[in-house]
Amino acid sequence: MSPFPRLLSRLKNYKPLLVGNLTCNLLMVAFSVVSIPAIIPFLNILLDQQPMVTMAPDTFTLGNFKDHVNFFLSQIIQENGKRTALAYALGLVLVLYFLKNFFRYLSQFFLAPVRNGVVRDIRQELYEKMLALPMAYFSEERKGDLLARMSVDVQEVEASILNVLESIIREPLMIIGAFGFMVYVSPSMTLAVLGLLAFTGLVIGRIGKVLKRQSREVQERLGTLLSMMEEGIGGLRIIKGFNAEPFQSAHFRRENNDYRRLLVRLLWRRDLSSPLTEFLGVATVAVLIWYGYNEVERGLLTVPTFFALLLAFFSMIEPAKKFATAYYNVQKGLAAVERIDAIRHADLRILEKTDAKPVTVFQEKIEMRNVGFAYANSNRPALEGINLIVPKGKIVALVGSSGGGKSTLVDLLPRFHDVTAGEVLLDGTNIKDYRLRDLRSLMGIVTQEPVLFNDTIFNNICFGVKGVTAEAVEQAARIAHAHDFILETPDGYQTNIGDRGVKLSGGQRQRLTIARAVLANPPILILDEATSALDSESERLVQDALDVLMKNRTSIVIAHRLSTVQHADEIVVMRDGKIIEQGSHEQLMHRGGEYGKLVELQSF
Repeated sequence: MSPFPRLLSRLKNYKPLLVGNLTCNLLMVAFSVVSIPAIIPFLNILLDQQPMVTMAPDTFTLGNFKDHVNFFLSQIIQENGKRTALAYALGLVLVLYFLKNFFRYLSQFFLAPVRNGVVRDIRQELYEKMLALPMAYFSEERKGDLLARMSVDVQEVEASILNVLESIIREPLMIIGAFGFMVYVSPSMTLAVLGLLAFTGLVIGRIGKVLKRQSREVQERLGTLLSMMEEGIGGLRIIKGFNAEPFQSAHFRRENNDYRRLLVRLLWRRDLSSPLTEFLGVATVAVLIWYGYNEVERGLLTVPTFFALLLAFFSMIEPAKKFATAYYNVQKGLAAVERIDAIRHADLRILEKTDAKPVTVFQEKIEMRNVGFAYANSNRPALEGINLIVPKGKIVALVGSSGGGKSTLVDLLPRFHDVTAGEVLLDGTNIKDYRLRDLRSLMGIVTQEPVLFNDTIFNNICFGVKGVTAEAVEQAARIAHAHDFILETPDGYQTNIGDRGVKLSGGQRQRLTIARAVLANPPILILDEATSALDSESERLVQDALDVLMKNRTSIVIAHRLSTVQHADEIVVMRDGKIIEQGSHEQLMHRGGEYGKLVELQSF
């Protein structure tokens, strides 16, 4: 299905409102079309050409409707004079235009919640899809471009497509109605202008195709700009430290100028639609007047009817202009729809089986059998031939040089990635057979870079856990050695810690993440270099909190500082995605292999 019908398929959730909108549009068009011949009696009276009908027609049909109107006006003229008849004619025109605009407002009234509701649905769907996508997806995409698609492109859909949805529905109806009246009054004159109208349609279609392509380029360039802004804010310390402000500014200026040039060309083409349509419309009017003059001279048309015919055509010009602009905007917006659909249809690699089993407890062991894993665009595997058993209640440490595959290995446990070879078992069952939510609820994760949110300390600790009491949060903070510094903040547990916890020190941020893990109380703990970025004093406080947290839990610890894992039940040494050594600290030191060399280097 192409992007536009796929977008329109979302409207099915708003059927009652759409029915109201369509009904009001039909009524508005009906009163608009009826108001066109309503000026004929007005002009007849004004020009003193009103035919006097003394006998009313026997029956009422559409064919003799004009005779009924003429008889009614003749009676008024005879009894009350032309001024009163003129007042009646003007009153009819006013009533028709009032009803036309009343139903026009109602059509917009019904459409407003539809337009904004669809945008809300798209935004919600994109956010939920972003949360569901695998971690590998975000390593292949630029963060700024993703943000642009979820914000700017969504707004572009509203402004360019949904905002003109009414024009796409209403204006063609108005054109058909006015055109039908013209055909009814003078078929020959109407056919004379069709050639120019067809030419106008061909020109508009040609420009619209170019507009869609340019719009896609503009949206992509805007995503690049947002990425540069995000990187500039995140790396501001380094930019200033290396005196790179002029370099970054020049780089951004080049991209910004390219974006401006593309956008200007896009707007030039889009803004061409209305004046081009109006000019071609006026050219058609010139042909119509020339042709109509001949019809009046020959007595085939009266002057009031000819003016009504002109009014009908002018009633088509404005809808045609709006429809042309709407068409251009739709073409421009379709580029945004395609960029949004790229996220919506992104491969959701981490799939849950329809018959997945629930799991609430961890009883025996975690086992990896001949596990292999390779990233999507990588030439070599990140993990290869991994065989490892982690018994319940034991501490297993993963050590080795950077890039050895340690973090990738632990990411397989909560299924941030799925293995490409072998299998990961939990209590003898492949983790792919478990419900994803249940599997992850068995694990608590503390990473090297503390992940905190722009919220209160309380909400960061109880993140993802419902129905938590203040006492439970405080107890978790005490275990994590965080309670004392929390009380020193301005509002205690209700203090907002800023973007990514910027108001706290590194050690304080890490202790909050530990408190979060304590509160979740998972049976399996994953520690990914939780102390490597801290100073000695903060490391001691965090390590004490971790020791309490790991007590009586199954823990998998990634560490570069080998002194923190010497008491682990088993130490696994990794290099180039493989396990090269395995055993206790004493056993590995006795062998004098890779682990012994690492210990010597750190001791030195």
